[in-house]
Amino acid sequence: MPDQPDVAPSDIPVVILCGGMGTRLREASEQLPKGLVDIGGRPVLWHIMKTYSHYGFRRFVLCLGYKGDMIKDYFLDHRARMNDFTLKMRGAHELEFHTNVAEEDWEITFAETGLTTATGARIARVAQYLDAPRFALTYGDGVGAVDITATLRAHRAGGKLGTLTGVHPSGRYGEMVIDGDDVTAFNEKQPQTGYVNGGFFFFERSFVDEYLDPDATDVMLEHAPLQRLARDGRLGVYRHEGFWMGMDTYRDWKELNGLWDDGKAEWRVWLD
Repeated sequence: MPDQPDVAPSDIPVVILCGGMGTRLREASEQLPKGLVDIGGRPVLWHIMKTYSHYGFRRFVLCLGYKGDMIKDYFLDHRARMNDFTLKMRGAHELEFHTNVAEEDWEITFAETGLTTATGARIARVAQYLDAPRFALTYGDGVGAVDITATLRAHRAGGKLGTLTGVHPSGRYGEMVIDGDDVTAFNEKQPQTGYVNGGFFFFERSFVDEYLDPDATDVMLEHAPLQRLARDGRLGVYRHEGFWMGMDTYRDWKELNGLWDDGKAEWRVWLD
């Protein structure tokens, strides 16, 4: 791959796949798209964006699908949700804000990518908004204490077309050490020793044109495109050894909220 010019994080688009229905999160999201299911009173989507923002990324492209209008409304109303204001009911219904809480230097593009479109086609359908030599990509339901700057550095150094983040998800069950008929050790929720795809990708812009088809609505990114990229020797990995967790089920939602409430949210890398 020819060396691409360096780009500041603030100029790199961050694509977030947030069109899913969250069918296994019904208890928490019966009326919400998955990206708006909350952790500590804020949508999981906001948590992901805050992680990227901490590392200097500010341009976001949201691939919308199921109830995407609710995601639009959340951010359109974000300032009013977070601040004190006076509403003048006469005339133009002007708002006068008295506080400046949660002002974010974000530029968000809301892209309707289809209700049931698979992840690969969703990315292809936002190609027009990917106006830099490379872009970041992640899922709208996974949080982690991932060093995004180090991930980008690894991508640049590896010279690959794409780089994904390999993570160790927490084990679902306690790990026992057995000697004969005796349990000699019992440990709660040990991390898995192998790596799984945790998202937090970086791709060169040409990946979209070479490996994705916007008309193939049923093609998952994780199937043919990434498998082919790996076979071609053009997919690298950044190994993340710290905290990562996906929010796939109601149990996950409860666990993540418990970590937040207990002040143990390791993915909260931002200061405010």
